[in-house]
Amino acid sequence: MLEQKMKKIYEDMHYAYLDKFELWQQEIVYGWQWWFGVLLTVLPWIIWAKFHPRQSTHRLLYIAFFVMVIAIWLDSLGVQLDLWHYNYEVLPFSPSYKPWDITLIPVLTLFFIQTKPAANPFLKGIIYAGFIAFIAEPAFIWSGFVVYTNWEYIYSFPIYLVMYLISHFLSTRTHFNKLHESSEK
Repeated sequence: MLEQKMKKIYEDMHYAYLDKFELWQQEIVYGWQWWFGVLLTVLPWIIWAKFHPRQSTHRLLYIAFFVMVIAIWLDSLGVQLDLWHYNYEVLPFSPSYKPWDITLIPVLTLFFIQTKPAANPFLKGIIYAGFIAFIAEPAFIWSGFVVYTNWEYIYSFPIYLVMYLISHFLSTRTHFNKLHESSEK
């Protein structure tokens, strides 16, 4: 009985994804919103690559990967729980918005970690979380890229604050200094 119910659920999901893919092909791909998403996926990394401190590359990419994994997981969870959904995905078979999860949030995190590294991390985390929750998210809603169905901006604030503080903590571990020193030899 359980196996039949699960099979039915997965079949329904399969057909829903096929419908979504067809809509994506007909209405989204190559539209201005799609191209904007592609640009948001690539351009911030190009800018970061040009201006980041070379001696910190390994450390910063480690942090970026951590942020990507957390962002993708939370974003996918939010979509699956019907807290929000996206209208103009760059890739049709992923519930999360890749420009946000693999570029904008990680690169912004790296920017904050790199900028004024001696500043109070809690204060930087509040500014980081406030910028994302109360400026970036409303801009994405206003532009129609995301629709909040059961979510409020204020809910995002503590999540981004904690994500930044963990990222900052990881970025200050002395292991990175030892790794960098051994790679120079």
